[in-house]
Amino acid sequence: MNVTIKDVARLAGVGVGTASRVISGRGSVAADTAAKVQQAIQTLGFRPSSIARALTARSLDMVGIYVPEFVGLFHGPVLDAVSQQLRQVGRHMVASNGSGTGDARQQAHDGVAFLRQRDCDGLLFIGHDLTDDDLRGLHAEGTQLVIINRVVPGLEPLCFSSDHALGGRLAAQHLLDHGHRRVAMVGGPHSAHDNAERLHAFSRTMAEAGHAVPAEAQVVGNFSPASGVPCAHTLLSRRAALGFTAVFCANDSMAIALISVFQQAGLRVPQDVSVIGYDDCDFAPHTSPPLSTVRVDIGDMAAQATRDLVNRCYDLDLSVGRSFAPVLVPRASVLAIGAPVARPKRPRQAPNTPPRGRNRRAEPLNDKA
Repeated sequence: MNVTIKDVARLAGVGVGTASRVISGRGSVAADTAAKVQQAIQTLGFRPSSIARALTARSLDMVGIYVPEFVGLFHGPVLDAVSQQLRQVGRHMVASNGSGTGDARQQAHDGVAFLRQRDCDGLLFIGHDLTDDDLRGLHAEGTQLVIINRVVPGLEPLCFSSDHALGGRLAAQHLLDHGHRRVAMVGGPHSAHDNAERLHAFSRTMAEAGHAVPAEAQVVGNFSPASGVPCAHTLLSRRAALGFTAVFCANDSMAIALISVFQQAGLRVPQDVSVIGYDDCDFAPHTSPPLSTVRVDIGDMAAQATRDLVNRCYDLDLSVGRSFAPVLVPRASVLAIGAPVARPKRPRQAPNTPPRGRNRRAEPLNDKA
């Protein structure tokens, strides 16, 4: 049986408008009347229609988020953080990405249009495929907007980002402190503002120390592990001429791919070449060797951006943090020049223990009871 709000109102002995105010929680209703409606709801097993609720409240209780892609080590923590924050306040998210036809900018426009057509109460945007003017235009049209991991001039209060220039300096200084003077770089797309900031700061720090990174030691990927593979092969082909002892990668995904290719080519990391990444993704502590990197807490950044957006969309008063300073995370993939590598000690064999290996003599079977 399909129970409707009319059935609830009839059983409670009230009008449909009164029953609607009790169900929505909006409007004044006497306590005893509200109790009758609640009792009728329980008796009939009534479940309010989300569409009807939305029409009454003029809100779908839903926030949209645009990400360039759903795969990779970077956007997963963003989507998870946004979903968790929305669930805590009884809201949900709908997501779109840049898959589709046309160039990257057109795909981003299409993804944002998809979210707006679904009447999302607000929009979280992460990525670099829309221009600053595109985002300023969205805001001017009345879209409740928050921008993650990017600062758009004129929209600074809506932006949640880290100091990526500081992150680049931290990476460079870490290599300098470990004696590295000839280094290479694997960058991300030139259109990515955060990438440009960290690479520029890294290069400037090295240059100011008297060790500029030559152009031929700089290669470009697209942040994916797959793009890190040809970057690694290019650097391998130039290593004899460049003599680099360390590589800075603009994200961990490319750094992990780089380590794999180097090791397959017979280079030891970090004995022959050190590698440092950026982001501190979930896999960074578990690579071989564990990856030194610069941590940017993108999950917390996304969570705080979401809290700010729901405050504005739903008139809430959640606390919102705005400090996301990058932190150097030293691990085993960076080695000081000339520093010895600790080798694991072989376990001492107990006295009278038969030797291990294929020449070990088999013990005779004992058939006696």
